[in-house]
Amino acid sequence: MNLLIINGPNLNLLGKRETSIYGTEAFEDYLNKLIARYPTDNITYYQSNSEGEIIDRIHADGYTVDGIIINAGAYTHTSLAIADAVSAIQSPVIEVHISNVHKREVVRHRSFLSPVCKGVIGGFGLDSYRLAIEALKESM
Repeated sequence: MNLLIINGPNLNLLGKRETSIYGTEAFEDYLNKLIARYPTDNITYYQSNSEGEIIDRIHADGYTVDGIIINAGAYTHTSLAIADAVSAIQSPVIEVHISNVHKREVVRHRSFLSPVCKGVIGGFGLDSYRLAIEALKESM
């Protein structure tokens, strides 16, 4: 499988920011574990703090990859534009959250992405990404 993981704003600081919520592991270290766990799959990673760049990447790869796993960070709760980009492509998309957003501030309870994604996985720390990969593999 060809998979794309997209992380949105501030997720480049994983391992450093709000470790009580997001843990102490950098995403790049976790990504290496995913790549080792799925050696026959091609896992590509992209992170941007820019809404437009995330949309451009969804457009660029959304017709060629077998699946996209997206943690849009705060854009999850604000970006109709990213939701529209997900709606426009053919590749299935799974929305991922490291924390359980429903146990956090009320503003994080609403997602513009959930209605246009194949599914949503959250609250399992970085392991939410592995669970999303498993869900995509099972649905193929």
